[in-house]
Amino acid sequence: MRQKTIEKEVKLTGQGLHNGKYNTLTIKPAKPNTGYVFVRTDLENKPEIPALCDYVTETSRGTTISKNGASVNTIEHLLAATYALGIDNVIFETDGPEIPILDGSSKYFIEAYHKAGIIEQDAELIVYDINENIAFNDDERDIEIRIFPDKNYNLKVLVDYKSDLLSNQFAFLNNLKDFSTEIAACRTFVFLSELEPLLRLNLIKGGDLDNAIVIVDKESTQEEFDRLAKLFGKPSVEVQHSGVLNNLKLFYPNEPARHKLLDLIGDLALCGFRFNASVIARRPGHYGNTEIAKLLRQHILSQKEKLKKASIPVYNPDETPLMDVNKIKTFLPHRFPFLFVDKILKLTDKEVVGVKTITNDEYYFQGHFPNEPVMPGVLQIEAMAQTGGILVLNTVPDPENYLTFFLKIDNVKFRKKVVPGDILVMKLTLLEPIRRGIAHMKGESYVGTELVSEAEMYAQIVKSKE
Repeated sequence: MRQKTIEKEVKLTGQGLHNGKYNTLTIKPAKPNTGYVFVRTDLENKPEIPALCDYVTETSRGTTISKNGASVNTIEHLLAATYALGIDNVIFETDGPEIPILDGSSKYFIEAYHKAGIIEQDAELIVYDINENIAFNDDERDIEIRIFPDKNYNLKVLVDYKSDLLSNQFAFLNNLKDFSTEIAACRTFVFLSELEPLLRLNLIKGGDLDNAIVIVDKESTQEEFDRLAKLFGKPSVEVQHSGVLNNLKLFYPNEPARHKLLDLIGDLALCGFRFNASVIARRPGHYGNTEIAKLLRQHILSQKEKLKKASIPVYNPDETPLMDVNKIKTFLPHRFPFLFVDKILKLTDKEVVGVKTITNDEYYFQGHFPNEPVMPGVLQIEAMAQTGGILVLNTVPDPENYLTFFLKIDNVKFRKKVVPGDILVMKLTLLEPIRRGIAHMKGESYVGTELVSEAEMYAQIVKSKE
């Protein structure tokens, strides 16, 4: 699977739910492994805020993230649409502190993404399988959220507000591909009894009767409804038989529960990873959602670290190598002083592990920091390239009749000095199947368990002229 971004930028303009001010959201493509990043373009130096649960600072009537004094509010509907469509890397530029509320759903964000186009990127997508139960409980708020191992991402939400009008609603989503048709258009809701207190708190200035379902949970006179209509600029409002104001027609009888599921997807996206699991939530809200997102993130980071350690190649000098230097010479045309692979420990269709022992009498130490010898970084890359060449040449029956030429090297990083006495263990992994003789590989070099250098490489296999 590959990471995804959008093909071109797209803009949406609307009011913020709480401050009532109009602002513009510009969604831009981003490089692989960027994730979701918000940028406050209206502030000095355009501060960036990664969309991660580490930066959640407020969960009352919406999710807010903050960093270095900059905040962005009401991000959950946007994130739900982004995550559900499988988009992994985007920049959200906003010229105000709130994401436009629009109609209170994810519908218009979905439409914007389809307008922008969604494209695959030249980078592998890692989806983590949750391998243990994760739970969040809050007895005071009566919240219960559970995450269980599952081979797919799916959600079930139970809403029970102990109200005759909103009791025991249930919603589920078995596949994110159904989000656009089953969940995206479901709008936020509010109880009538909450409206005036929210207004007194100087909130929902951008709320109106077009972007929220109003559930009538208290007896009110027509005089009160007339005052409400005037407050929100409506000619009149009245209660429908369903106990909902006639400002909006429900798309589904359980639209409130479906919207809570929408919010849950958006808030869980703040864990920063794609994952497979079954999520079951009773009375979810932004507080509980973001708290379990933090637990989820910790679990995946721990899992990621374990996978990283397990993937480090181990060199045991007592074990017979798969190839010694003489066998290597039947694959590679390189010879002293430019052969930088001494042994091959492992060779599969997708991965190769090679070894280079760094001795004090390496010829390049005579002129490269002779008083403090350090293996040149370019030679570390060459050593990885030669090791990768064996992986590529192993795909043809007569490797001695082929050469590998490297076309491009990206994302090179040198993390620690390599000095005499070190044993360089190099792992090259195919990032995608070889097509038309071109291989895309990830190279990593280790000394012990420490990563000392890494790079992405593109190589082409070519028939020798001899």
